[in-house]
Amino acid sequence: MTDLGRAPHRWRFFRSGGFDQVRLDTAEDLTHLRELDPKLWSVLSCPTSGLEFDARTLELIDADGDGHVRVPEILDAVSWSCSLLKDPGKLIEGGDALPLHAIDDSTPEGARLLASARQILANLRRSGADAVSVEESSDKAAIFSAQSFNGDGIVPPGLSEDEEIRSVMREIMERFGPEADLSGEPGVSREKLEAFFTEAQAFLHWWTAGQDNPDEVRPLADATAMAAEVFESVRAKVDDYFTRCRLAAFDARATGALNPDAEVYAALAAGDIAVSAASVAALPLAEVAAGRQLPLGEGVNPAWADRVERLRRDVVHPLLGERESLSMDDWDAVSARLAPYRAWLADRAGERVASLGEERLRAMVDGGVQEAITDLIERDRAVEAQTASIDAVERLARYHRDLFALLNNFVSLRDFYSTRRKAIFQAGTLYLDRRSCDLCLRVDDMTRHSALAHFSGTYLVYCHCERSGHPPMTIVAGLTDGDADHVMVGRNGVFYDRRGRDWNATVVKLVEHPISVWQAFWSPYKRIARIIQEQIQKFAASRDQAVEEEAMSGVTGAVARAESGRGGAQQTPFDIARFAGIFAAIGLAIGAIGTALAAVVAGLFQLAWWQLPLVALGVLLAISGPSVLLAWLKLRRRNLAPLLDANGWAVNTRARINPPFGASLTGVAALPPGSRRSLDDPYAEKRRPWKTFLFLVVVAIAVAAAWQQGTLDPLIEQWLERLGPNGGG
Repeated sequence: MTDLGRAPHRWRFFRSGGFDQVRLDTAEDLTHLRELDPKLWSVLSCPTSGLEFDARTLELIDADGDGHVRVPEILDAVSWSCSLLKDPGKLIEGGDALPLHAIDDSTPEGARLLASARQILANLRRSGADAVSVEESSDKAAIFSAQSFNGDGIVPPGLSEDEEIRSVMREIMERFGPEADLSGEPGVSREKLEAFFTEAQAFLHWWTAGQDNPDEVRPLADATAMAAEVFESVRAKVDDYFTRCRLAAFDARATGALNPDAEVYAALAAGDIAVSAASVAALPLAEVAAGRQLPLGEGVNPAWADRVERLRRDVVHPLLGERESLSMDDWDAVSARLAPYRAWLADRAGERVASLGEERLRAMVDGGVQEAITDLIERDRAVEAQTASIDAVERLARYHRDLFALLNNFVSLRDFYSTRRKAIFQAGTLYLDRRSCDLCLRVDDMTRHSALAHFSGTYLVYCHCERSGHPPMTIVAGLTDGDADHVMVGRNGVFYDRRGRDWNATVVKLVEHPISVWQAFWSPYKRIARIIQEQIQKFAASRDQAVEEEAMSGVTGAVARAESGRGGAQQTPFDIARFAGIFAAIGLAIGAIGTALAAVVAGLFQLAWWQLPLVALGVLLAISGPSVLLAWLKLRRRNLAPLLDANGWAVNTRARINPPFGASLTGVAALPPGSRRSLDDPYAEKRRPWKTFLFLVVVAIAVAAAWQQGTLDPLIEQWLERLGPNGGG
């Protein structure tokens, strides 16, 4: 859409890859980019990962954080950058350093951004510099020191001059975990501060509840905790004992079953008995009988004797007085005396801060420490706007360096169709089988990728790449020139990524398509030669096996005859008729071949000399024509879009890879211009004339067969008539 009364922007396009692509060469092109119909964009969406492009820049452009960059986000990035630069054409120039004089400080946002850029340089002790680089604007740890506020709401202990405050902040980080400050130092956030003091208050409230009625909650004063621990260690076993005694009182017949059988003791006696053995500890605490008290000395299960002694000494004696045994009523009384303490202990709160103790926590809560740390956090938050402007400096510096390159891979595919630089989706170069492939993409899921990439019409080579110290990766390379005669699964090559690092590459999958018209022209002959070679190999192998089986059969028969004592008396008579038939069949075959060759030769003799090349050309077209036509049709449909779509892109056009452009993407080995080559190969195979002799024999047979059948007589008569009387003399 354009404003009324204003002429629309005049766009310029260039044609490459079979479609029109917009040129972005001027500042006006960038400022009017929002007016360009999205249908004319080459790409509508691209992923933020797996590209040879700065990941942080893509993260900043990806406003919704969904892992994809789309047209509205690109437009917002361009509009924002143009609004902060005096000359939007600076985005086209690019460069790692953002000049300060290029920032438009006539707007409030621009003025804040310029001030933040100067603050960054001042913090880095480069106050006199006239430009800020991407690296400088991105290094928050260097920009913000641990002794300065930075607006992130996280305060390191070093921001406080009070040692007590610093000590409490370290206690908070130790128990609730630190937060990373922009300076890189660990610090405390408001959430962690409030969580700490919430638990501290809960612990102190719980502690106070235990002190309100000390005689009830702590009947043994400071010894109550130890007594409760001893009581808890035997409570289940003592309850079990008195329950058994009550069952015995309920029914005397149960007494025997409630005590261990003799077989249990017999099993124990069969081996070495340890007091601490689990089998001993599983026995009742003492002998079970109706109304029987629990002995606190003799008669107690040896595995529990020490704990029962501690129960007598630390619990029963302080609460009930000296006892040699414990009745069920006594046990209930002990349990009732310790119940308030045990209930209070179960309600314990603030577990993560409890180790600091009541006195230390109360000093923190009552000493105004929380308020002091909160004040530090508020002071840090007060400079949040300045920090946001510092983030904006990083954003603008990255857009200044990277945004125009992204546009040339998004609005148009200019970088891909240009020889000056590679596109952001090109991962590097694969060297394989005396050629280099520049159309290489990273692949996460080979199976999923190949299913869609098949429609690109490109011969694809998937490789598994490994490099020491790096996780393995998979790439796909487009083979767009040469042939694929020696490309097969399992072959090894070398992949060089965009940083120049070499990876061991192994071919793991092929997606076959025509590579070039020239390759398609020769493919029928190569297939025929391959079929003949395979048939010869099969025939030779079958004859070799037949000879071996015949020899083995002969040897076996001879041995059998020798063992039977009859020697060779029973021999198969020579069948002359059979061999005569074989030779007759061979003669007929040779005759048929000779007749066919004679017909061909006779037909060629009937043609004028200038018709012979046309016949040869017709034969070539008959053999290679269908293959060349099919390859030509497929090469016209060769398309980059499915390759990118399979990686999560949304390509908005059919980006063709025609044969000339394909030849530029794949380099075939060739000697450098001006090179000298010696053809003297000391290991070359020696030439033997048997092929020539064989050809002459075949021609002679054909001529003889034609002569015998009289096919050549008319040709000879015509030749003699052309010679005339002079020829006859």
